[in-house]
Amino acid sequence: MLILVTYDVSTESPAGRRRLRRVAKVCKDYGQRVQKSVFECQVDPTNYERLEQALLDEIDEKEDNLRIYRLHEPLAKNVKEFGCFRATDFEAPLII
Repeated sequence: MLILVTYDVSTESPAGRRRLRRVAKVCKDYGQRVQKSVFECQVDPTNYERLEQALLDEIDEKEDNLRIYRLHEPLAKNVKEFGCFRATDFEAPLII
């Protein structure tokens, strides 16, 4: 399943800045950054649960905001891209 992870971490304190870096690292482990605080992640149900728990372990629910969106099939109908960034299609063959 394709999910979109968005977050807003309070960076007014050193602890907040550390949380921001840790949240971004967790997201990078599961997907690709498409904007500064937005990641697309292709995960199976098990990894979805792991990702969600890892993110919940990092954020401070009193100061931060985390949103996870499940993008439903057909993706070609539900996801449109404009501009210079093109996401990696993990279903297509990767040519090096």
